[in-house]
Amino acid sequence: MRRTRLTHAGIAALLMIGSWTAAGTLPASAQDAPDSPTARPAGSAPASAGLLEAMQRDFGLTRTEAEDRLAAERDATDLAPKARKTAGSAYGGAWFDARSEKLTVAVTADADTATVRSLRASGAAVRTVEHTARQLDAAKSRIDRLDAPSGVSSWAVDPTANTVVVNVVAGERADNDVRSFVDKAREAGPVTVRTVAAQAETFAAGTVGGDPYYTGNVRCSIGFSVHGGFVTAGHCGGAGQQVRGWDGSYIGNFQGSSFPENDYAWVNVGSGWWTVPVVLGWGTVSDQLVRGSAEAPVGASICRSGSTTHWHCGNVLAKNETVNYSQGAVRQMTKTSVCAEPGDSGGSFISGDQAQGVTSGGWGNCSGGGETWFQPINEILNRYGLTLHTA
Repeated sequence: MRRTRLTHAGIAALLMIGSWTAAGTLPASAQDAPDSPTARPAGSAPASAGLLEAMQRDFGLTRTEAEDRLAAERDATDLAPKARKTAGSAYGGAWFDARSEKLTVAVTADADTATVRSLRASGAAVRTVEHTARQLDAAKSRIDRLDAPSGVSSWAVDPTANTVVVNVVAGERADNDVRSFVDKAREAGPVTVRTVAAQAETFAAGTVGGDPYYTGNVRCSIGFSVHGGFVTAGHCGGAGQQVRGWDGSYIGNFQGSSFPENDYAWVNVGSGWWTVPVVLGWGTVSDQLVRGSAEAPVGASICRSGSTTHWHCGNVLAKNETVNYSQGAVRQMTKTSVCAEPGDSGGSFISGDQAQGVTSGGWGNCSGGGETWFQPINEILNRYGLTLHTA
């Protein structure tokens, strides 16, 4: 299966393993933070036909609507850090609104007229809210210090609701430990409780023939190429563990790994393997080139590539969410409406041509739907001093 895919997809399908120095490559530094204007080069290439087809399929858009939405999301990504600076202490968060195709910026009532006028002049919509982003982040940080029971799935700031949302597993809301946690969470600040179908789980899997990489008896998916290796999920292996490729040959070893608290790792490559700035489309879409790591806003479209369920798209639902896995809490995660299944762990989340993060876990599946969290890519790059391999 894997051998056939490599033949069909050609060199690009060798995906993130080694050191491909194509002419014109512009590597993005690990210091290219989400608000850096250099994280996505100006005038980046138009979306591939495969990406547009995936968006048409998953969002019910026409090709023109998909092209327009991607262009609007690129504008919103560029505008978001500028809008936060303009709003200053009155900033209450921001998100991309798919209906208006604009970035919406929340500000508190004490924002002066000049600030609101400036935000609207920049192309943003403005909404007045009660709480600042700083207040909500502080409340979320206080909740992070609590010991969460298994009936609590996750919690995060929701800028659209201007509150911290605590997600409780259906059927567990009346549990004494869950009720106690929620009561303490409410003392931390503005909190809304929502119900989800199941507790989040990581997406590692037992060994299955013909899949991207193995460590021990676990199968996971490669995330993104970096110079000297690739990044993936921390729960897939510990530092020093050996990694084998789809053909069973030695690739390298985990050079760094963190889980729980974080869910990231990186693997060095050698022994004839090399890296390419590509995310595999699995024949569903064309293989996608990676050109940077500009962080997409809440509400933006996003797609995922993984070794089990291949290519699926959805939306960014929340950022800086704390996910309560059975192994322990993982913080600063991004939640999406994209489905995933065991074996997809570590795989690529990408928005347009911009790397977003590596698959961590979630609930549900790609038959009935679900939600998936990813570990943001820029944090991984900065943590290990890595440089994203870009086209």
